[in-house]
Amino acid sequence: MTTIPAPQPLVASTEAIRDRFPALARTHAGHPVAYFDGPGGTQVPADVAGAVSDYLLHHNANTHWEYPTSHETDAMIDASRAALADFLNATPQEIAFGNNMTTLTFHLARGLGAAWGPGDEIVITDLDHHANQAPWVRLAQERGVTIRRAAVRLPSAQLDWGSLERAISPATKLVAIGAGSNAVGAINDVAAATRLAHAVGALSFVDAVHYAPHVLVDVRAIDCDFLACSAYKFYGPHVGVLYGRKALLERVDVPRLQPAPQYAPDRLETGTLNHEGIVGAGAAVDFLASLAEGGSRRERLVTAFDELHERGQALLERLWTGLGAIPGVTLYGPTPDQPRTPTLAFTLRGHDSTAVARFLADRALFVSNGDFYASTVIEQLGHAKDGVVRVGAACYTTADEVERLIDAVSELSRRG
Repeated sequence: MTTIPAPQPLVASTEAIRDRFPALARTHAGHPVAYFDGPGGTQVPADVAGAVSDYLLHHNANTHWEYPTSHETDAMIDASRAALADFLNATPQEIAFGNNMTTLTFHLARGLGAAWGPGDEIVITDLDHHANQAPWVRLAQERGVTIRRAAVRLPSAQLDWGSLERAISPATKLVAIGAGSNAVGAINDVAAATRLAHAVGALSFVDAVHYAPHVLVDVRAIDCDFLACSAYKFYGPHVGVLYGRKALLERVDVPRLQPAPQYAPDRLETGTLNHEGIVGAGAAVDFLASLAEGGSRRERLVTAFDELHERGQALLERLWTGLGAIPGVTLYGPTPDQPRTPTLAFTLRGHDSTAVARFLADRALFVSNGDFYASTVIEQLGHAKDGVVRVGAACYTTADEVERLIDAVSELSRRG
């Protein structure tokens, strides 16, 4: 009788993934550290750190000069641009790098705003991180544009879609919307928001910083005009990434030095860039693609993200039910059956968020707390002063770590 071998999994196991992260070997107070702080920045695999180190030690140079390390730098930046293009389903000429999403958004806003003035309107949402509010609000001060705000539905902390529709008008020049809330994990239908914007002749800008680590971005399917994300949220270094339609990148009136390149995407990249960080960002995409078997880099990313989403969803459901059953715990954000990322916010009655975070840290459970620069929605949830506790699952999070977290919060609850 012939034995048919069991099919091999298409995506690396959580255990195999964890082996690639040196940080996971850390202990604190006698316990292995569990990193639930991924929504604020993920840990970095050894191969990403190795790519950064290799660049600095063996290829470090400025660009576009006639000697080998400069040529190597040009090629490595081009390779990372191609990797990020695959990550977002764009072309390399549509990928610009910068210090971070916030800086890139201020830069882009000033460039777009140069053509706008009184009578023009920009739509933002109360659910968003302030990096997708403040750059556009600044244009109200500098250019006299009008800001329209889409509201949040409470207590689910989801975008009020009717409010968004009412905010958009023939005077709208841009709709700025987050794909995923870094505070409560809610996912927005940014493709539908883009259609609303385009229907009145407006542009769409998508903040995908929190979304990109959990759902594979497809700028063609979204049909957005601009989209920004940050590599340090998907296992890379601190580098911001901006996608823009090539024709728009070539004409937006961004501040720039006169001798600097005029072509896209280089004209968006002010000054000398963080070359090693850009190389690391490309390596982070390759890390994610390496988790799956076969096909092109984009195809492997699709496979990996589909499986990682299922794992994250299972962890989220256990966090939601486990924490929700603890006396005094209040959960925020959509329920697990709604579109969301594996990021959960909560409070514990009788304990401010800092006290909860410190208690958990003493048990080697690293969580973030506060308002996470999404202060508008946190204020509306009633926690402007003390903030909330935020926990998030990443590709290296285990079911055992989730149980440790639930047990620790339960212990604190029992203490009163």
